[in-house]
Amino acid sequence: MLTRRSFAAASAAALVPSPLLAQSRYPVPTVTLVTHSSPGGGSDVFLRELIKHLHPVMGVNFAVENVRGGSGATAVARVARARPDGSMFYATTPTYIQTTLLSRPEFGYDALDPLAIVFLDPEVIYTRTESPFRTLADAVAHARANPGRQKWGAANPASLERIAFERMNRLTGARAAVVSHEGGGDLMINVLNGTLDLGIGEIQEIRSQLEAGRIRLLAVVTEARLPDFPDLATAREQGVDLVVTKFRGLAGPKGIPDEVAAIWHEALRRVLESPAYKAQYAKESLVPSLMARDEARRFTTAFAAEVERDLRELGVVR
Repeated sequence: MLTRRSFAAASAAALVPSPLLAQSRYPVPTVTLVTHSSPGGGSDVFLRELIKHLHPVMGVNFAVENVRGGSGATAVARVARARPDGSMFYATTPTYIQTTLLSRPEFGYDALDPLAIVFLDPEVIYTRTESPFRTLADAVAHARANPGRQKWGAANPASLERIAFERMNRLTGARAAVVSHEGGGDLMINVLNGTLDLGIGEIQEIRSQLEAGRIRLLAVVTEARLPDFPDLATAREQGVDLVVTKFRGLAGPKGIPDEVAAIWHEALRRVLESPAYKAQYAKESLVPSLMARDEARRFTTAFAAEVERDLRELGVVR
C-alpha cells in the first residue's frame, strides 16, 4: 500500500538566510522521504516533524511517502531504484537490516548507502493500566511461574522489538508467545484490550495513551534511565539483562555525491541544535546522535553484524 502526503514549502521570502545555502545550493527542488511505517507510526512521526525544521534550513520542498509491504522491503526497493541525485531517501531503523537478514529480498539494507544516523531511540516495555503487573520484575516472576501463559506483542516479524522479546524469553525462561503486528497502532489495541500482557515500543508511539493514563510503563531497555522518566527502572535493574539499541537515520541510493551528503550533515546539525526542534524531540525521549556519512556507514555495518549474531543465537537464521 502506498500513501503520499506532500508538505508544501513556505515562500522563499519567508526563509531564514542560511550560510549553508549560500555556500552550496541543494541540487533538486523537492526531496521525498520514504518510510515503511504506516501514518502515525514511529518513522512517519519522525520524518514529518523533522521536515518542518529542515525546510527553512535547506530551502527545498519535502514530501513523505508511506510505502507498505514486505516488512520494509518494498520501501527499500523504492529508494534503491531511485536516481542518486539527492531527491529520495529512506528513513532507516533496525527493521531494514532485520528484514534483509530474515527474508533476503532483492534489495536489502546494503542496496542503500547510509547518509546519516540522527537519533538513538529508547524502547520501553509497557502494559495496560488494569494489569496486575506494576514492574517488569512482576511480569517476569509471573511468566517464570507460568511458562507459556503470557503473550507479548511486538512490531513486524523482522523488528528489533520482536528480537528483544524473543531474547527476553531466553533470559527468563518465560516461553511467552511473541505476537507480531503490522504497526504500533495494532499492537497498542491488543495491549489495551487485554489480548497481550506486554508490549514494547518507542515513547512517541505510546505517549498519547500514556498521557491518557491507559498504559503503565514497566521498564526501559537502555543502559541508563531516561532523564524524563527518572523513576522508570531499566530492565537490567529488574534482573533482566536486556538492552536494545534502536536508531533513526537516513539512507539513499548508492552514488549520491559527497557535496549532497555534506549539505545534509550541516543541515541536520543545525536543526538538532535549534531550540524549537530540541523541545520537540525531548518530548519523545529521542537521544540526538548525529553521525555523518562515513560514520553512519561504519555504524550500520557493525549493527548488522550484531543483529546477525543475535538471529543466529535465536536459531532464526543459519
